Amino acid sequence: MQKMIIADTGWTTIQTSLGYCVMMTVYAVTAYFSGSMVDKKGCRPTYAIGAVCCFLGFFLTSLVDVATPTGYYIYLFTYGLFAGVGTGMLWVSSTVSCRKWYVGARYGTMWGLAFMGAPMAQLLLTLVLKSVLVSMGWRAGMKILAVIMAVFLIVAALIAKQTPDKYGVEPFGMDTVKKAPGKKKTWTVGEAFKTYAIWVTILCFLTAMAGEFLVWSQVVSFFQTDMGLDLNHASNLYMIIGVAGIFAMPLTGKLSDRFVTSFGDERKARKLMLIIGPACGAAGTALLLTRSLPLCIVSMVLLAIYWGIEPGGCAGYAGSVFGGETLGKIWGLATLIVMGIGPSFGTFMGAWFKDHFGSYVPALIFCLVAYLISMCLAFTMPLKVKGEEESAIETTAE
Repeated sequence: MQKMIIADTGWTTIQTSLGYCVMMTVYAVTAYFSGSMVDKKGCRPTYAIGAVCCFLGFFLTSLVDVATPTGYYIYLFTYGLFAGVGTGMLWVSSTVSCRKWYVGARYGTMWGLAFMGAPMAQLLLTLVLKSVLVSMGWRAGMKILAVIMAVFLIVAALIAKQTPDKYGVEPFGMDTVKKAPGKKKTWTVGEAFKTYAIWVTILCFLTAMAGEFLVWSQVVSFFQTDMGLDLNHASNLYMIIGVAGIFAMPLTGKLSDRFVTSFGDERKARKLMLIIGPACGAAGTALLLTRSLPLCIVSMVLLAIYWGIEPGGCAGYAGSVFGGETLGKIWGLATLIVMGIGPSFGTFMGAWFKDHFGSYVPALIFCLVAYLISMCLAFTMPLKVKGEEESAIETTAE
């Protein structure tokens, strides 16, 4: 919708993207509370809150009078606050719930199947919204998004379950997890954030997210501005990510679980995948820089493979270290940091490069570097964490 909003309002790329940046910042803050909520009540309340706030965020934004002096600030408020809270209730709660139900050599495959919803949404919404945007404009698109999100999230809230410990059962895949001697440590948030393991995971995720969201928010405009494609062809090219992602999510998840079984060590497997993921993102971005249509098609596939690996891989690695009844709080706070900086920073930098250089090429170079940094950081992820070893020794001694 970005170019249509700019044309309708006269705002700059930075001004328009700032609404998305505010939304992602609010999303990040909300994510921490959603993770804590899942630890206590499961996903049902987070999905219910998400349904209401997402509907208000998109619907109220569609009604903003951009001709008034206050219109821009109302846009930042309705889109940034309501949509931010709504979406902030979704990803962390879904990820934590999935990780709590599936561990070891079951997690990757099941996460991939669950999060096939993301590329499916990207594909279906692009197909639905493209014709609406062309014929009816961005306001109608916002209204359709409001209804879609409300309906799907209400259904999700009705069928959601609590975490397995609330039913007195173990997660699926426990038989594939290498058990350390003694009782598994229950980490506090403070203890977790004193380890290198959580911070390197955050930094891997943050740098990758900066690159990812720069591409997500700007690539259609790149196809139009730098490659001369019209909206129809640009959005069709973008849809390849969604089509490929539907297959990449479960297949990369299955691959990661194969590594878990092969290595006999979940952390080692998740670490390897977190090296492969941003490497695919970097290769995909490099191909975009060629501005060759056939290579850009390959690029979309590589970016889909990255997408299938990175978010679930980071959550999986963190879960292999800090998994347990406090995972929601720990991963929620980690996500607050990542999503509070990475997506907003990436989106803003994409717009900033465009406004200052008149091209998205410098932005893509920035994106390429971000992926490479994430890949290098993944090499340093530890396979053993000091605090858990001390816990096992203490328990054995007792």
